[in-house]
Amino acid sequence: MIEYKRHLVTAALPYANGPVHIGHLAGNFLPADIYARYLRAKKEDVKFICGTDEHGVPITIRAMKEGVSPQDIVDKYYTIIHESLQTMGISFDIFSRTSKEIHHKTSQDFFKKLYDDGLFEERESEQFYDAEKNLFLADRYITGTCPNCANPSAYGDQCEKCGTALSPDELIDPKSALSNSPLVKKNTTHWYLPLQNYEPWLKQWIIEDHKDWKNNVYGQCKSWIDNGLHPRAMTRDSNWGVKVPLPNAEGKVLYVWFDAPIGYISATKELTAQWSDYWCKEDTKLVHFLGKDNIVFHCIIFPCMLKAHGGFVLPENVPANEFLNIEGEKVSTSRNWAVWVNEYVQDFPDMQDAMRYVLTANAPETKDNDFTWKDFQDRNNSELVAIFGNFVNRAFVLMHKLCGGKVPAYHIESKDAKDDALYEKIVHTKTHIGNCIENYKFREGLFAVIDLAREGNKYLQDKEPWKKGDDQIAIDNCIHLCLQLCANLAIYCNPFLPFTAKKLIKMMKVVDRMLEWENGGSLKLLKQGYTLNPPELLFRKIEDEEIAAQIEKLHKHQIVPITASQSDVNKPSADLPTQTEEKDVAAIKPTIAFEDFDKIDLRVGTIIAAEKVEKADKLLKLTIDLGMEQRTVVSGIAMHYTPEEVVGLQVTLVANLAPRKMRGIESNGMILMAENNEGKLIFINPLAEAMNGCAVK
Repeated sequence: MIEYKRHLVTAALPYANGPVHIGHLAGNFLPADIYARYLRAKKEDVKFICGTDEHGVPITIRAMKEGVSPQDIVDKYYTIIHESLQTMGISFDIFSRTSKEIHHKTSQDFFKKLYDDGLFEERESEQFYDAEKNLFLADRYITGTCPNCANPSAYGDQCEKCGTALSPDELIDPKSALSNSPLVKKNTTHWYLPLQNYEPWLKQWIIEDHKDWKNNVYGQCKSWIDNGLHPRAMTRDSNWGVKVPLPNAEGKVLYVWFDAPIGYISATKELTAQWSDYWCKEDTKLVHFLGKDNIVFHCIIFPCMLKAHGGFVLPENVPANEFLNIEGEKVSTSRNWAVWVNEYVQDFPDMQDAMRYVLTANAPETKDNDFTWKDFQDRNNSELVAIFGNFVNRAFVLMHKLCGGKVPAYHIESKDAKDDALYEKIVHTKTHIGNCIENYKFREGLFAVIDLAREGNKYLQDKEPWKKGDDQIAIDNCIHLCLQLCANLAIYCNPFLPFTAKKLIKMMKVVDRMLEWENGGSLKLLKQGYTLNPPELLFRKIEDEEIAAQIEKLHKHQIVPITASQSDVNKPSADLPTQTEEKDVAAIKPTIAFEDFDKIDLRVGTIIAAEKVEKADKLLKLTIDLGMEQRTVVSGIAMHYTPEEVVGLQVTLVANLAPRKMRGIESNGMILMAENNEGKLIFINPLAEAMNGCAVK
């Protein structure tokens, strides 16, 4: 077992032919960032490497469409991509470019060594040629029907619908992506890497030695190897890219999947003079983060290149994610069916952690997953606001109200079983989150953070310090533990929600060093008598109008394929109800006097327990804390929410409604709900900072 002294973390290089969307974030940037931030918090030696891939064929296609040079395209989108990822808190140590001179030289030197060692096969072959454009076509210039899934828009190197790696000869009815004209074949010379020579080594390295890789990664690699590998051309005919460093290679460039992964090496060279420590010493742990469409290139082709060259470390793991769909449909940049990161940060300024949270909570770690704006709103409001933010806010408000704005003493001789249980939960959560991150289970690690905040809410409700009167020792112990829990939450959430962690340490008036992982699990993070800042909202609620605007924007800006019939173009989206599809709105009831309305007592409460009512499919039995008391309320929401979904939510309660028995349970109040267009009941939530028992006026 190797004891690793340093870590090299990479995120797949995005093509610099357009902005990045949230699928890119969920697929590789966020997981890589969480992992790198965690390693830094542990004070490990880690370098987080990325940059833009600026030699891909999609770049030249985009340049042709816009009537500009490829350099204009990559300059434009490098800036947009870099700024977008920086704004979202993706903490690269370097974000480089494959158009830089250091990359060209590194790639050419790499190619030349393999050439000098006689590891390439030089072959003359017939390749597809566009007579109209008078040029040989690289694989991505060729489109046709995928032989595997019948996708009519597959590329010559890969079908982006089913993920199958292809060659142009496998396509059905191949055409030029530049002119849409049929293709002819002409002779050309290229240099091939004989992948079949590395099959015995790959079988041992992957199939035998890396059975612990994720199922999707291991399975795809095994399938490729079992089906037999073939020579693959490492050069292409083009004028845009890294020039092949041979005298007889005019008009030839390196295959993009040869030079792009070398971009990790050249970026590390650019970052540090000690680059070889990270790439050439066996006690370096190399981890590639990427989407499933890049598995073969990072697990077979690039490792074969590294093995052929010699002297480089190989990836210890490649935790690839599946795809993230948008509102039930596959992301399509050509149809503009995407949520673009640069637009999100404009529409939701200072809400980076809300998107980081939702994308991690809904990450496609084992299967394709779906992002919907409604789920984004629900998770933000019911989890970040109502659980995490609510607990922290209550702890700080109560500190200022009951303890003079200072961290109270902890009277250890007066602690009880609930205090001990909370401490054990804090310690256990640190271990659990660490294990999750180290095993690339980021969703589970994030849920552990929220569960700990939920436990804090429950602890506060059980302790009820606002009811302790003159029992200052009981008040002190409760508030002290809650504040220490807030400090631990800052440490635990930092890899996932770095902007939230920054807000927390500002509120606690502590330095960044407190966020180091070794400090987690301690009850001595905040000193007795230390004055803390007033609370500020960690998260804000997202309103229905904001979500409606995003859904409208997504559909409004969607590009309908030109093959669609006019009748299809004019059809309303299935996700946007027409006027006739909207639910009927009930007529307004007769006017009442203000005195009648004033009789209704509306109060803020928090659901602290929920369970299904036996033999009643529609009913949940809720226990609601009103600050001064707890109420049992029977609510007909079981068809819309599970008990687990509602615990921790703040609600508005009609508190002076006459009791009513339902299924033998006395219900003391009614929570306010509304109904959306789909018929789903939604909570009428108070503001997160409202105290339980506050009147709603």
